[in-house]
Amino acid sequence: MKIRAYYNRYSYNVLIAVEAIFANKVKSLLTALGIIFGVAAVISMLAIGNGAEQEILEQIKMVGVNNIIITPILQNDQASSNDQKGGGSADGNQLAGSKKKFSKGLTLLDAESIKAIIPTVQDVCPIITFNYTAILHDISSPVKLDGTDNTYFNLFDIKLESGTLFHQQHTKEGYPVCIIGNNIKNVFFNQEEPVGKYIKCGQIWLQVIGVIEKRSFVGTGSGTMAISSTDNSIIIPVKTMLLRFRNRSLIRGDQVKQAALAALSRENSASKTDDINQLDKIIVRVKETLQLPSTAKVAGNMLMRKHNGIRDFDVSIPELLLKQQQKTKNIFNIVLGAIAGISLIVGGIGIMNIMLASVMERIREIGTRQAIGASRKDIVFQFLSESTLISVAGGLIGIILGVALSKIIQTMFDIKTIISIFSIFVSFGVSVFIGITFGYLPAKKAAEKDPVESLRQ
Repeated sequence: MKIRAYYNRYSYNVLIAVEAIFANKVKSLLTALGIIFGVAAVISMLAIGNGAEQEILEQIKMVGVNNIIITPILQNDQASSNDQKGGGSADGNQLAGSKKKFSKGLTLLDAESIKAIIPTVQDVCPIITFNYTAILHDISSPVKLDGTDNTYFNLFDIKLESGTLFHQQHTKEGYPVCIIGNNIKNVFFNQEEPVGKYIKCGQIWLQVIGVIEKRSFVGTGSGTMAISSTDNSIIIPVKTMLLRFRNRSLIRGDQVKQAALAALSRENSASKTDDINQLDKIIVRVKETLQLPSTAKVAGNMLMRKHNGIRDFDVSIPELLLKQQQKTKNIFNIVLGAIAGISLIVGGIGIMNIMLASVMERIREIGTRQAIGASRKDIVFQFLSESTLISVAGGLIGIILGVALSKIIQTMFDIKTIISIFSIFVSFGVSVFIGITFGYLPAKKAAEKDPVESLRQ
């Protein structure tokens, strides 16, 4: 019975609050406008922010935040490194071990093994790079010849202006085909369509099957993690490079002669004869950023076993890019949180101001209710119910308006927006909380009115 009595009493107070809202429609709408636009602003701004954050993080990933870079360490580099550390003692297992054991260096088989064995790996891209001279008719120009596969184009978001990527037969059989950069097209083909035509690189004629779209950035090409521009590149399948151009793991007669001359004169660079690595670089893309350290460790251990315990390779993780990714996330979280907080606090202040004005206008009503038996709790509950109901209604309308604004912004201004359920729940929950918090002061002030003084006004 007591529960029912409480229910009847407080439901009657809520009913009075609803009647007061409908009796003052314009004032109630004005009161709710702060919450409506606050919630709508929060949802739309969070949607824009989430879209911008995702685009920026995708661009960072394109640069290589999820990539592990494996590069060979040449014997002369190992020797100089060990000399600096301890004069080439037995503890330097790279140099000491290399005298007793043999490693084939970084090979295409290493790249294939990493892709096949490690489950956290999404893509593996082998890269071989040489400098050649391209010739067509009477025109010749130095070019960068890259041997790789189609994964290279996906890793760095390289799109084609015309033509197609390598077919399976091209990569499997080592066909003499190529995809050329935009500068190569302009230098050798001018206004002609290069797809289907041939260009001579070194002593090999290559058929052009695609043209790379001009990149919007200028690559430096320096450093392990740098992105080099593809505008002056000729890209061929990795097996085409090994079969038709150069395979450093195979010793040719001219290299034996060169090594003999170098030993006699001791003036030529040893790096040209010591480099037996098939590949210049292996790029390993990991599925998730959190899996980078563990994947790099597993890949390093696996290569150590395959290279007979000789560490003639280096495994690099883009730490700076990882830090930049986390910094970007933190900045967006702070900015969007500030926007949400300011918008809803402004709406809450609007509710408090208008509810305080409403109390001053309804003093006689408050006095009448107190005179016929309403307690201070009833008055507090009535005005608190009004502010809460206005906040809830404003929050619901704000959700609809915010979702609509996000869709309109995405359609009209081509700005990516992502509406999250979390932002909807948070903005609605905060709007209700603000309605109760900022509505309490007017409700308390109304309850403190003296009934006699209220009836006299």
